[in-house]
Amino acid sequence: MTLAIDGGTPVRTAGWPAWPPPATAEQRRLLLEVLDGGEWGATSGTKVGAFARAFAASMGARHGVCVVNGTVGLFLALRALGVGRDDEVIVPAYTFVASATAVVLAGARPVLADVTPDTLHLDPSAVERVIGPRTRAVMPVHLAGAPADTEALGDLCRAHGLASVEDAAQAHGASRHGRPAGTLGDAACFSFQSSKAMTAGEGGIIVTDDDRVHERAWSLHNVGRRLSGGWYEHPELGWNLRMTEFQAAVLLPQLGLLDGQIAARERAVAFLAGELEAFDGLDLLPAPEGTTRSTHHLGLLRYDSAAFGGRTKAEFIAAMAAEGVPLDAGYRSLSREAALLPYTEPVPCPVAEAAEDAVVWLRQHLLMADDEALCDIVTAAAKVRRAFRGP
Repeated sequence: MTLAIDGGTPVRTAGWPAWPPPATAEQRRLLLEVLDGGEWGATSGTKVGAFARAFAASMGARHGVCVVNGTVGLFLALRALGVGRDDEVIVPAYTFVASATAVVLAGARPVLADVTPDTLHLDPSAVERVIGPRTRAVMPVHLAGAPADTEALGDLCRAHGLASVEDAAQAHGASRHGRPAGTLGDAACFSFQSSKAMTAGEGGIIVTDDDRVHERAWSLHNVGRRLSGGWYEHPELGWNLRMTEFQAAVLLPQLGLLDGQIAARERAVAFLAGELEAFDGLDLLPAPEGTTRSTHHLGLLRYDSAAFGGRTKAEFIAAMAAEGVPLDAGYRSLSREAALLPYTEPVPCPVAEAAEDAVVWLRQHLLMADDEALCDIVTAAAKVRRAFRGP
């Protein structure tokens, strides 16, 4: 059977569910309410504050501070916890570059630690090896929507007097041992960028149970004002990093949709796991042990090139795309990211580097598809495997 990339007929010609999903009537109503009301900024409107309270409560946290994006949220959370010049923050090597650049933005130095081979989450033993006298914080990343091993990492943080800032950009609604992501460290940051489970195009939020961290993060994002202070009272240096009322209007109705969307992705991942159980060459990576709810922001697949005739991951992705199944190459290991070299010490991260070479992603909009579409993923992979292996 000829591959579509070589002129054959694609396995799938139908599209995939859109992300973000189509706008709801409630989103349209709230957007027009903001537009017509004329109170477009967070300092005069009510929707940003309402969303911050509702989101924090839904994640089990006491406080929320809405900001312009998730990267800024990480930066502000670190600063609110006292991280600054000459400090070090440990981040996983397999994550989006913003986890590290937020540390640089805070004036500190990112220190890379490798990830676990089975889940690609931050490896506590690798963290322990790189803790030094300047380490001030650890940043567990809840990769693909499943929380990291925050118990082991929390033990390390307590033993060494370190702060813990969760990068929960992909983990809206996730939980570990029954505790929601966002309440597993000193502070957590969620993203509302276009690809995320809840989105306003851009945006982010810091959540915390700590009154002091909340007050400081609120001040830093609001040009140094105090919660109970005057408009032109700026007791510390801050920035204007506030969310708009328009973004909050788009986000508020999504809180009511999140559980249903997570359930749809949970069903899709369970279905795919069954279809791939006996499939040679593609393995669905598990969530870390202890995960009680994953948002399945991504489906992580380990590609075994030997089972596909020695063909590279890039060749596999190209062939699958031609068959109508768009896969993503995923992250580069931060240990190979040239832009970070001036800010980090070279640290070998063999697990993250192997993942860069072998792991492919199913983005969440594919996991919102029906069973027929999910079967097309496996059918296309089998077709590509047969062609790559040759006669």
